[in-house]
Amino acid sequence: MSRADRASPSTLLTEWGEQLDREHPLPEYPRPQLARGSYLNLNGVWRYAITPEGETPDGSAASDGYDGYDGEIVVPFSPESVLSGVGRQLQPDETLHYRRTFHLDEGFAPAGGRILLHFGAVDQRCTVEVNGIVVGEHVGGYLPFTIDITDAVGERGQGADHELLVRVTDPSDTTEYSRGKQKLDRGGIWYTAQSGIWQTVWIEAVPAAWIARLEYEADPARGELTVTVHAAGAAIEQLATVRVAADGVPVAEGRTAAGHPLVLTIAEPKSWTPEHPFLYDIEVEYGDDRVVSYAGLRSFGVGPDSAGLPRLLLNGEPYFHAGVLDQGYWSDGLYTPPSDAAMVHDIRSMKELGFTMLRKHIKVEPLRWYHHADRLGMLVWQDAVNGGGRYDPVVITAPVLTPLRLDDHRYRAFGRTDASARAHWRQELRDMVEHLHGVVSIAVWVPFNEGWGQFDAAEVTAELRALDPSRSIDHASGWHDQGVGDLTSLHVYFRRFRVPRRRPATAHRALVVSEYGGYSQRLPEHSVTPREFGYKRFGDRDSLAAAFVRLHEEEIIPTLPRGLAAIVYTQLSDVEDESNGLLSYDRRVVKLPVDVVRSVTERLRYPTSP
Repeated sequence: MSRADRASPSTLLTEWGEQLDREHPLPEYPRPQLARGSYLNLNGVWRYAITPEGETPDGSAASDGYDGYDGEIVVPFSPESVLSGVGRQLQPDETLHYRRTFHLDEGFAPAGGRILLHFGAVDQRCTVEVNGIVVGEHVGGYLPFTIDITDAVGERGQGADHELLVRVTDPSDTTEYSRGKQKLDRGGIWYTAQSGIWQTVWIEAVPAAWIARLEYEADPARGELTVTVHAAGAAIEQLATVRVAADGVPVAEGRTAAGHPLVLTIAEPKSWTPEHPFLYDIEVEYGDDRVVSYAGLRSFGVGPDSAGLPRLLLNGEPYFHAGVLDQGYWSDGLYTPPSDAAMVHDIRSMKELGFTMLRKHIKVEPLRWYHHADRLGMLVWQDAVNGGGRYDPVVITAPVLTPLRLDDHRYRAFGRTDASARAHWRQELRDMVEHLHGVVSIAVWVPFNEGWGQFDAAEVTAELRALDPSRSIDHASGWHDQGVGDLTSLHVYFRRFRVPRRRPATAHRALVVSEYGGYSQRLPEHSVTPREFGYKRFGDRDSLAAAFVRLHEEEIIPTLPRGLAAIVYTQLSDVEDESNGLLSYDRRVVKLPVDVVRSVTERLRYPTSP
């Protein structure tokens, strides 16, 4: 098969992609844990052009008044995706240009207030202009950023139209910066590289002093919720007021200075679990600003069970994490879910199959995805996004068959010779933890996977622990274990799983199989490539189902009493060449009988689970 065949998957729409409203895609409020009334969604049809890097669109070819732009693109879908309407791969030596206008109604912003422009994520380097003024730049393809555009709106002010330009370059996998599973020469476990705007773009107005962030710490045993209100803008003397309600009934209230933790004791506290995902409604007022939010009372950790075996804990009790690997790719939107309902579908489908956890693999999702995990009751293991230079197969692939463990201070072996890229990755890790800190469902951080761009994992784990001591850490998922973190984390594909001998130095860690299975059945009418990639192939549904049951009955279920604390089955859906999903790539087919899967997952529990 040629490189061109691998690089050009065919069109395959999800049901939500078929129903896409090009003018108003993904219209829902994008930040559920910090919501205010001011909201202008900029998703929809923009103009775009792709030029050699450093060049601008050629106005001499224009016939439509848009100065040489190539056509229309549906934001927030990357140009490589079907739903963008473009279907073109941005190359490392090219620039992607976006252009649109937006209108601010009179009174959109309060007197003395500020106007903020938000990008959910732009892959990877971008420059933003408003009304011909450069208002901001950003590097990094997975996290949100905000630009104050008040001064650029300027004399035109409210009640007028304004021009917004965004210029993007994306080196993808040609540099050491974070790129996840994107690869320009896609194939196998590496997927189509995508670029540009891929999460919601929106504008809000805030008063001169506003609430920038809310930080939560929960203690379900004491019935306490600690809230810290982080403010921005002008300094004011007023205290922030925090109100907590349960199903509309007030249960706690207090006042605190910005930046100072407020400990609230909840009347008749209710804990959050996957079976009973209770969330408290929160309202915060600070000066002229008001936001609504939510939080849950839950705690995570690792501790011994009644037999002295280390287990993952939920609210102080052992709780087995029956998980699925979730790549977060879509047949029509690539990184971008085709709709809010599509995100709900994936989470709910896994719950219906009896799973209690999703490992969000090498990707940071839109905040609404985590909101749905919180409210539906799905534990989340959150991966950091990998970077690094060219990966050595001996380092990243050979350990699947051989017991190879390398010291990850060997930067050249791990593709991590660029000190600036290492520093940038560590800053991204800090930013990710701050960004997702309030998510109720995140139980475990996973900074490194299978040695992909791994470096200094012991030091990274110590920093991560200081940033967030409330969650467990799987410091090196798969291999190249540096002897730290909370989990002994194994990937098992081509050999039988056996409980390893416990070593005194790591005997306190919980044993998890953080990837396994990957059983494949290709469905040609639901595939985008002619290739089939999986760790064991089956020709029909019945043989696949029988193998799934046999794998768990012979290797997984018997090891729970011997210390197995969590599993992550590969994977939620097919993705391009990979045909090892529980769902087809277009999410139209559940590839295994639901009752068969549930007959297995119902046995992946402890008797003491809440």
